[in-house]
Amino acid sequence: MASRRSVGFRYVASPMSVLTGNRDFRRLLLAELVVFGADWFVMVPLLVLLPELTGSGVWGALLLAADTGIHALLLPFTGTLADRFDRRKILIAANLAAVLAVLLLLAVRTPQTAWLALLAIAALAVAKACYSPAAQAALPNVVSAEELPAANVFAGSAWGTMAIVGASLGGLLSAAFGPYACFWIAAAALLVAAGVTTMIHRPMQAPRDAALPTLRTLAAIRETLAYIARRPQVLALVTAKSAVGLGNGVLTLFPLLAGVYGVGAIGTGLLFAVRGAGAVVGPLLMRPVLNRRAWLLTGLAMSMSVYGLSYASVALVTWFPLVLALVFLAHLGGGSNWVLSNYALQAVVPDRLRGRVFAADLMLATLAISVSQLLVASVIDTLDTRIILAACGLVTITYATGWWLVTRRFSLAAPVDDDAATGTH
Repeated sequence: MASRRSVGFRYVASPMSVLTGNRDFRRLLLAELVVFGADWFVMVPLLVLLPELTGSGVWGALLLAADTGIHALLLPFTGTLADRFDRRKILIAANLAAVLAVLLLLAVRTPQTAWLALLAIAALAVAKACYSPAAQAALPNVVSAEELPAANVFAGSAWGTMAIVGASLGGLLSAAFGPYACFWIAAAALLVAAGVTTMIHRPMQAPRDAALPTLRTLAAIRETLAYIARRPQVLALVTAKSAVGLGNGVLTLFPLLAGVYGVGAIGTGLLFAVRGAGAVVGPLLMRPVLNRRAWLLTGLAMSMSVYGLSYASVALVTWFPLVLALVFLAHLGGGSNWVLSNYALQAVVPDRLRGRVFAADLMLATLAISVSQLLVASVIDTLDTRIILAACGLVTITYATGWWLVTRRFSLAAPVDDDAATGTH
C-alpha cells in the first residue's frame, strides 16, 4: 500500500494517510489547533494591555504565574475527570467555559478593573487543566494502533505551529485593531473548537468495566501514583519532560539576549519564532523513532541533551544568526522530547489510567518550568545573561545524563504490563 510502510512485521500509517483518511483525528487536531491559537490571541494582547492601563509590569508577571500555577495544581484532579467522565463532553465543556472567561476580558478597561484579567486568566487555566489531559488521553482512541505514531507527529507539532501563527497574528491584530478585537476572535475560535469536537464520532475512551468501583478523587490519585511507582518505565516517561522544563527559564532571557546583540524587539520576536519553528520540526523528524518503540528511551535522552547543549552553546557564540540557529536546534530537541514521551505514555498506559498519568506528566513538566523561571527571575538582575544561559543548559545536560544512566537498562519494546498491552482493564 502506498499509504503504509513496513516496520519489522507490522505496518504503520504515514502521517498524510492518517490526516486524509481519519476524519475524527482531523477534527480532534483542528480543535486543538484552534484552542492553542486562541490562547495566544488572549495572552499576547493582554500582556500589552495591562501595562498600558496600570503603568506596571507586575500585572503581566501575575498573569503568567496564575496561568502556569493554577494549571499545574489542578492537573492531578482534572486527570481523574478524564478517566471518569466522557472525554468528549469534558473537551466541549472546557471550551465553553473558556469562552465565558475570554468574554470577561472585555470588561478590563481601567486600572480599577485590571483584577478582572487575573480572574479571567485563572478561569482559563482551569479550563485548560480540564482540556489537556482529556485531549491527550483521547488520541489513542480516535486512531488505530498503526496510526498512533503518525498521529503524534501532527499532535506534537500543533503547539509549535500555533506558537508561530497564533502569537504572530495575535500581536499583529492587536496592534492593528486593538486587544478587544483579539478577545472577540479568541471567543469565536473557542466556540468553533467546541463545535468541531461535537462532530467526533469515535468513542474517546475504552468501555469501562462495570464491576470495577468508581474511585473517589483522592483514591484515584493514590491509585495512579502507585501504578507509576510500580513501573520504572512509566516513572521514567513521566519525568522525561522535566529535563527541558528545568532549562526553560532561558525564555525569560530572550529580551535581554536580543539587547546584548543590539537587535531589540525584532530580535526578540525572531527568538520566539525560531523557538516555535523548532517545536514544529522536532516531532516531524522523530517519525522513525516513533515507529520503533525500542528506540524511544534513547531518543528521549538524546532530545534532552540536544536542548541543553544548544543553550549552553548560545552562551559562547557572538553572532546573532548562529544564536537563532542554536535556539531552533534547542527547541527541535524540546519538541522531540514532548512528542516521544507523549507517544510512549499513550502506547504503554492503559486507557482507564491514561488521563491521570498524563495529568501527572503535565504537572511535573509545568512545575519544572515554573521552578526554572522563578530561579532565573531571582538572579536575572545580578548575573550576566550568558552565565544564566550556560547554567540553564548545564542543568538540562546534567538531568539528561542522570536520566539516561538510570533508564538505559529499561525497554519499551514490549508492553509494560498486560493491561497496557490491550489498553483496557
